[in-house]
Order: sequence, then C-alpha cells, then structure tokens
Amino acid sequence: MAAPSLEKEFCSPPEFIQMNNLASETVGGKVLFATDDWFAPAENLLKKSDPEFKPGLFTDFGKWMDGWETRRKRIPGHDWCIIQLGVPGIIYGLEADTRFFTGNYAPRISIQAACLAEEEITIIPRGDKTGTAASDQEYNVVEKLKSENWDYLLKMTELKPGYPETSHNYFQVSSQQRWTHIRLNIYPDGGIARFKVYGVGQRDWTSCSLNSLEDLLSMANGGVCLGFSDAHFGHPRNLIGVGRADDMGDGWETARRLDRPPILKADSKGILQVPGNEWTIFRLGHPGLITHIEIDTNHFKGNAPNSCKIDGCVLTPKEEEEKIKQNWKGHDWKSVLPVTQIHPHKRQFIEHTSLTLQEVVSHVKITIAPDGGVSRIRLWGFPRPPP
Repeated sequence: MAAPSLEKEFCSPPEFIQMNNLASETVGGKVLFATDDWFAPAENLLKKSDPEFKPGLFTDFGKWMDGWETRRKRIPGHDWCIIQLGVPGIIYGLEADTRFFTGNYAPRISIQAACLAEEEITIIPRGDKTGTAASDQEYNVVEKLKSENWDYLLKMTELKPGYPETSHNYFQVSSQQRWTHIRLNIYPDGGIARFKVYGVGQRDWTSCSLNSLEDLLSMANGGVCLGFSDAHFGHPRNLIGVGRADDMGDGWETARRLDRPPILKADSKGILQVPGNEWTIFRLGHPGLITHIEIDTNHFKGNAPNSCKIDGCVLTPKEEEEKIKQNWKGHDWKSVLPVTQIHPHKRQFIEHTSLTLQEVVSHVKITIAPDGGVSRIRLWGFPRPPP
C-alpha cells in the first residue's frame, strides 16, 4: 500500500472547488456498494443539487433525509460505501457536506482510492436500498475488490455537524495518481448530505491519433476551469460537463451587469455596443488545433448573452501558475473566434472557415457580452504537442 497522502482541512472554500466534481451523478458517478442505507440511500451523496430539509416528513424507516444516513450501529465495525467516479482522473480535493445532519452526522471519515480496470468490477445492481443493509451476497462480491487495502487519500478525520457555519468540510489531497474508484468510510455510522471529489479528468491520449477529432475542452478529456469574472447563478465549469445541460442551473450564468447602457444599441451585425463583458479561462485537456466550435445556450431563453468570442494561447505549467496569481491581468491572447452573435436556447455550430487561428493552443478564454448564461461549449479539434 502506498503511503497516505497529506491532507489539509479548510475553514473557507479552497481554490480546488472550481475544479470538476468527478463523482457527480451528472457525469456518470455512481454508488456500487454501501454497508447500510437504512434512513437514506448512499446515491444521494452524488446529487448535483443542494441538499434539502423537509420538516415533518417521515418514511416507514424514520425521518426523511437528503443524504446518506445509516442506522445507529449495534454490531461491530463501521459503515462504508464504494463510489465509481464518472470521470477518472487526478483528485485535488474532497468535500463532505453534512448540511442538515446535526444530531445524526457521521463524526469521522476516511477516504481510500483505487485505479481499477473495468474487468475488475463485478457488482450487484443496487436498486432502491432505503431501509436495508448489504446482503451476504453483496459483501461476498465486493470483498473481491479488497477495498480495505486501497490507498488512503484522507486518513481518519473528524467532521463538523451540519449547521450553516460548519457543514462544508473541505480536504486537500496531495496525490498525482489517476483514480477510478473511491471508498468512503464513516466512523462508526451516521449521515452525510453530499460528497464531492474535485479534480481533473485524465484520459490516455497515447491511444488517440493525430487525426482523431476530439472535444479538447471536455472535462472527460481533462479540461478544467482556471478563472472567471463572475459566476453569480452558475459556475463556468458547467460549460465542459458531460452531455447537454439538464436545466439553467447546469450552465454558466452571470449576474446582470450594472454598466449596461440605459438604452441598448447594436451594430449592423446585431452585436450590442456595450462597455462590459464576462469571461472564463480553461486549460484544454490536451493542446490542439481547434477546427470546430459548438456553443449551446440550451434552457437560456430570456437570459442568453448577445455575443461570444474565444481566444487562445500556449502556456507552460509555470506560466499558468503565474497567470492565476495575477488573475490573468494583462495577458496577451490570440483570437480563435471573433465576436459572434449567439442566440437563446439553441445549439450553434461554427465551422473552421469562421475561425481566425490555425495554431495549436493549450488554454482558451471565453468572453460573453454583456452577460447571461451558456450551458455548454465544445471545442472540437486535433490533439497536437505544444510548440
């Protein structure tokens, strides 16, 4: 077993929370096994939505809770579950959200991880597990994974109760390995509302030919958000999510800018003449030559931006680190897509003939004007080594 990674607990939200949640149900994360789901099933851990509390609502098994809650343990041992990441990758941070679990939260957790091949996984489908515990058959199947021997990302650590000021428990992970599965241990029992695994997707690019057209920006291919100007209603990391957006909350949406003119005017191409804009910056999953762009404003019917432009550049890891510290001020970009009008609730495809840069880029800056929401952006192109 590898030596445990170092971990650090945060009192305020750390930078890693703008990374992708590799375990979310929206990207394919799923629970494969849980020792006990008596009050509430472990699948709730992976919901994208914030946890809810419904006073006075009870099930046949006890108080309805929006999270994973096991019964009060009256046998030896502790409770645990196995989570398959929707997007395998490098993990930079963890969040255990105990919201609304006050007198019934899990007092301690530890996190283990493994990188498993698909052929190593044989799991019994779970179905509705509320009010049940794992069967002998389920234990026999999961024992083959030998998860008790997986590497520790987080050693046993105390959690805080689910009051507003203490519910978000953040932990930094110092591991550069690729992981596919997580074992979440709670000691000895109790509840957690949400569990998030923040990181960067990692795929094997050696199996990808230079002529393979790929979405270089997708989180599944390793794209990650590095900064933004505003995320009032929705984080820009949603732009690179898997599949189309479920709703407006599954996109990037900014507040309405206060520097909008009292009366708006547009040029002959329909581009509003406004002083301000909003932006977000991403590192591509692999440097490449962008040939096609998709801008999807699905669900944004009365609040899509008027226009969008995309710029690109090539940065080394050290240069990227410096730019993040400077909040990207004064950086020189090359135009990939000039200012282009976009439309509400629509997928807009832009061919290579409209693109202005025929060079390899590793980073992109997406700018919308004056403000509003976009659900997804796809940057299709050919992977290339950086110049």
